[in-house]
Amino acid sequence: MAKKLQILTSIFLTISLLLVLMHVKPAQAKINQTEFINEVLEGHNAARKAVGVLPLRWENLLAKYAQIYSSRKRRKDCKLIHSSGPFGENLFWGSGKRWTAKDAVAAWVAEKQWYNYSNNSCISGYQCGHYTQIVWKQTKLVGCSKIICDTGDSFITCEYYSAGNYVGERPY
Repeated sequence: MAKKLQILTSIFLTISLLLVLMHVKPAQAKINQTEFINEVLEGHNAARKAVGVLPLRWENLLAKYAQIYSSRKRRKDCKLIHSSGPFGENLFWGSGKRWTAKDAVAAWVAEKQWYNYSNNSCISGYQCGHYTQIVWKQTKLVGCSKIICDTGDSFITCEYYSAGNYVGERPY
């Protein structure tokens, strides 16, 4: 009971913080938001459908969290450093401004080739955690953001609720 209360309190505090931060208007790249959201959901949900997992839904609070983190912490350097927040998170960097949500999701989903479901691990020397977060069965919501860093490069962040990639657990 105490653990459940702690989890609910954590979720409430996180959402409250996000609601407060929603009034902050940091600069962001000029992108078509509807197209961006569609690219995110189409790519994620195609990968999830391929393994029999229900589709994700877009969550504006998660997108705002991604946008605030990217704008405040990664705008200057575009480094692939995670926010260490309460959500699952995938990061993408691309040289130049033309990278899209479709590109980012495709890069993450391409890691499927390095995931071995039978032993629930990545092939040695390769990364597959972005892919497993995308297909994590308990994840229901996603929100993403794209910024153009001061370097002129693209930085795309996706946040997931519930987070995935728990050690010893299969994604689906």
